[in-house]
Amino acid sequence: MDLKVTLCYVVLLLLFSLSSAEDVKLEVKGVASIANTDDNFICATLDWWPANKCDYDQCPWGQAGILNLDLDNKILTNAVKAFNPLRIRLGGSLEDQIVYQFGKQKKCPHFKKKADGLFGFSQACLPKVRWDEVNDFFNKTGVKLIFGLNALTGKRNSAEDKKNWVGNWNPKNAISLMKYTISKGYKIDSYELGNELCAEGISARVDSVEYAKDITRLRHIVNLLYPIASTRPKVLGPGGFYGKEWFSSFLMNVGPGVVDGITHHIYNLGAGVDKDLINRVQDPYLLSQVAETYKSVAQAVKEFTPWAGPWVGESGGAYNSGGKDVSNTFVNGFWYLDQLGMTSTLNHKVYCRQTLIGGNYGLLNTTTFIPNPDYYGALLWHRLMGSKVLSVSHEGSPFLRTYAHCSKKGPGITVLLINMSNSTTFNVFLINDMNLYPVLNTVRSVPMKMREEYHLTPRDGNIQSDVVMLNGTPLVLTKSLDIAEMKPKLVDPSSSIKAGPDSIVFVQIKSFNAPACA
Repeated sequence: MDLKVTLCYVVLLLLFSLSSAEDVKLEVKGVASIANTDDNFICATLDWWPANKCDYDQCPWGQAGILNLDLDNKILTNAVKAFNPLRIRLGGSLEDQIVYQFGKQKKCPHFKKKADGLFGFSQACLPKVRWDEVNDFFNKTGVKLIFGLNALTGKRNSAEDKKNWVGNWNPKNAISLMKYTISKGYKIDSYELGNELCAEGISARVDSVEYAKDITRLRHIVNLLYPIASTRPKVLGPGGFYGKEWFSSFLMNVGPGVVDGITHHIYNLGAGVDKDLINRVQDPYLLSQVAETYKSVAQAVKEFTPWAGPWVGESGGAYNSGGKDVSNTFVNGFWYLDQLGMTSTLNHKVYCRQTLIGGNYGLLNTTTFIPNPDYYGALLWHRLMGSKVLSVSHEGSPFLRTYAHCSKKGPGITVLLINMSNSTTFNVFLINDMNLYPVLNTVRSVPMKMREEYHLTPRDGNIQSDVVMLNGTPLVLTKSLDIAEMKPKLVDPSSSIKAGPDSIVFVQIKSFNAPACA
């Protein structure tokens, strides 16, 4: 009996020694915002991949490609409706091999495996009836749609370099699609031209000056077909990976008002098959490296096209469909929510997550449609974080990531805390820095009103769980397959904000005095 007591004592002592607490003073500068996002900053993608898109002996797309997706699925409908509205980008690797069944395009073939085709597939077609079904779904769920157009129509492989595509873009098929779309009253928020054709390209490449000419032509077409400026879709591009020389040349060759959003793609975690992926998503030093790309894109846009804004048009973290048992689990939220915070701080207007559904990185499970943990993180961001971004700083552990925005609805601010440590609880004390004007020379503590806190943690403490807990209760669909209501816990503001190990915390402080949010 004494031996058992001794062993229990040793175990408790060991557990206590493995966990720790650290006090952190988080300074929030609420006098002026440092950046602005679009009101609908959160965006998710739908892709064209067929079921036989496979990577690493896995075929994780199932029927999630837009040509196959079950648009009548009730969970899918409710998951999209919950955002009210959700911005969706319909595009991806195969978009430059899609023709549209409008105008002279009568035949409508399916994707087939083709060894010498782009990404190993043949050309395929978007049937007219499917376009009707897709738009009916988007209309009833209130989606703000980005539609990616085929940018290679009319072009051909260069004789010198087969990866390089030359010649003028032929917009006839795209115009037929647009005219039909207008005649049916379908709403398009933005048209984007091409996918990953910029800089070095992925499977194909277009010269920067040629692309500038092509997207200028698209702008003229959109202006002509949509004469009312207030309802005119935006034009986005180039929709690929950043390369300084290509981007600078492109931006110098587009005139004022041609492009509304400069879209670029991010896959900063490496290959989905990487066994180290689970460690990479928790490494604050690695996660910080991509900030240089965001800064470079933002600076280039500011210098050459200040009327436009930088957008992340596609980002799945790990490329080739994401990482099995990582990209669809709680731990991926460390990367994803940190990306949202980082890009908004660096003045990006929109962030499109690859994907809404499909691959290993979907916000929804590819077969059951049940939301994965990142879905709830995205939904909380969308509901709580406003468009004005505030400066925050602390001198604590790098494993505590912190961001703050003016709240989306009502007064005050919302703070996001991401605790990547598996052993340390951070006791966070908010400091309102009003020292912008020396004559004030004050640091004010937050006034005493109840705080609203949303603590996201993995079920059973397992960071590879696909179930997330909100304030200790699992987030699951209701019996009617609706998205669970997400209620905050009310906390006495005289206490610190306790961000436990392996947790993501949204905190809404309605009484925080931030002039930037007035």
